[in-house]
Amino acid sequence: MEKQEMRAVYARTLVEMAERDERIVLVEADLMKASGTGIFRERFPDRLFDVGVAEANMVGIACGLSAGGKIPFATSFGCFATRRVYDQFFLSGNYARQNVKLVGTDPGISAAFNGGTHMPFEDAGIMRNIPGLVVFEPCDPVSLKKLLILSAVHSGCTYMRLHRKPVEAVYLPDEEFELGKGKVLVDGTDVTLIACGAILVPEALKAARLLAEEGVSAAVIDMHTIKPIDRELVLRYAERTGAIVTCENHQIVNGLGSAVAEVLAEEYPARLRRVGICDEFGEVGMQDELKERFGLTAEHIVCMAKEIVSNKK
Repeated sequence: MEKQEMRAVYARTLVEMAERDERIVLVEADLMKASGTGIFRERFPDRLFDVGVAEANMVGIACGLSAGGKIPFATSFGCFATRRVYDQFFLSGNYARQNVKLVGTDPGISAAFNGGTHMPFEDAGIMRNIPGLVVFEPCDPVSLKKLLILSAVHSGCTYMRLHRKPVEAVYLPDEEFELGKGKVLVDGTDVTLIACGAILVPEALKAARLLAEEGVSAAVIDMHTIKPIDRELVLRYAERTGAIVTCENHQIVNGLGSAVAEVLAEEYPARLRRVGICDEFGEVGMQDELKERFGLTAEHIVCMAKEIVSNKK
């Protein structure tokens, strides 16, 4: 299927939602070109607030707009939307029971040429610590649109990791989603690949095909919501396959892999391996080069899966 630019889908969906609901507003920190939201300003010039290079102020204003009855979306690079604004979002947003929809763009290696300073490998982990916050990461244009709409009607704050670049569709347009409920993309009996995001879900699907050629039956789950994790689905496939490999464009500490590990440790001790960033900072590079550099490829997932299946036997 033809690739669609994720930031364009994000901006179009915001406009569509705003046309139906006058409470939808957008707060930016001098990155409208990067996030593709210029079309929102053209359509609703009085409902977009550009605060300049002041991300903490952006979140503070979004919290104030929420207190005034609006549904604010606040967007910046993932490194700024988490590390730089954490206290404001924690206290003025979540502790104060507001309704701010925070969006961090260019998660993980998708930051590419912006390099290590702008390459958030820890943003989902930071946000997982906030009580009651929903943390999610769409993998394609369909899931982005559907999950974005769900986040708007969710009562409470959310954090979305947004891949900006063009992505092929994984889902058909009529697919339905629910925050907190993963999606089984491929069924399997030997090992379960639990992935999230626009980079690792396609790699997990490719890995399942490669494993099938070697006689290994791999299930693939798109765990788009990292918090709250879909415990029931994790446990069902832990019991079904007895072996799980998590796949994420994030540190393996406190991200998807940790969320799955916590479920298994508490309820069903299946074998687990985690594909992701292993306690490293980011660096400059092309996205495909960085996938190889940090082991975020289908081939690396296959190696992990074959090892865990062999150990299980």
